[in-house]
Amino acid sequence: MTDNTSLPAEIDVEAELERIARRYKKAGGVGITVLNMIGGQAENLLDRLPAGVRRQLETATVRALEHAMNAAHTSRARVPDQSSWLNSAVSVAMGAAGGAGGLPTALAELPVTTTLLLRVIEGVAAEHGFDTEAESVRFDCVRVFSAAGPLTDDDGSDLAFLTARLALSGKAVQAIVHKVAPRLAVVMGQKLAAQTVPVLGAIAGAATNYAYTSYYEDMAHVHFGLRKLAIDADIRPEELNKRLAVKMKQLTSV
Repeated sequence: MTDNTSLPAEIDVEAELERIARRYKKAGGVGITVLNMIGGQAENLLDRLPAGVRRQLETATVRALEHAMNAAHTSRARVPDQSSWLNSAVSVAMGAAGGAGGLPTALAELPVTTTLLLRVIEGVAAEHGFDTEAESVRFDCVRVFSAAGPLTDDDGSDLAFLTARLALSGKAVQAIVHKVAPRLAVVMGQKLAAQTVPVLGAIAGAATNYAYTSYYEDMAHVHFGLRKLAIDADIRPEELNKRLAVKMKQLTSV
């Protein structure tokens, strides 16, 4: 008689995709609440920034990402991953402080917030069983930033970041930083602009940071949840990506 107790449990791929799709759909919801709170629309937020800041935003974002890669990763040896609510609380406090002083303090806060977001993403990767020391995992952590931000009107339709990959090499992470930076610059620019709202700077800073932390944590769960499912179920990531897109359409039509 064969003992089947050691065999892995059968994976319900459709149920897992349903769970991931629901998390994907939920990810951007907080952003709409933030926009309603601070007023204005995502399309014109960047117009609030001085022209000089807009021109330098991509360079500042590259620097922030490079700083975050080092700080977030090295901090793991000293500070353990925190719970979701604590990450959100710290992020809210930083956003309030950054928004209280207007654009100068908001710009100074940018690399700190980026570090926290990347640290949250790395924590999710570890939660799904991935080794954050592996270059491929660090690569994917930065790749999560390719998802549209919570203040961007993107209704969760951009799934390309889930499977698009560059050839991994010694410079792969550096390459992805520069590839992701232009899109992240727009996302962070919206955050900076929201924090410059007169009178509401601190409130807007706290609200946007809460939205960003929630959003990127959810997107990290989507990304690494799919990656783990591809491994466990032995299904090509591209195939899972297509099936997730179908699930997303089904949820949207309900």
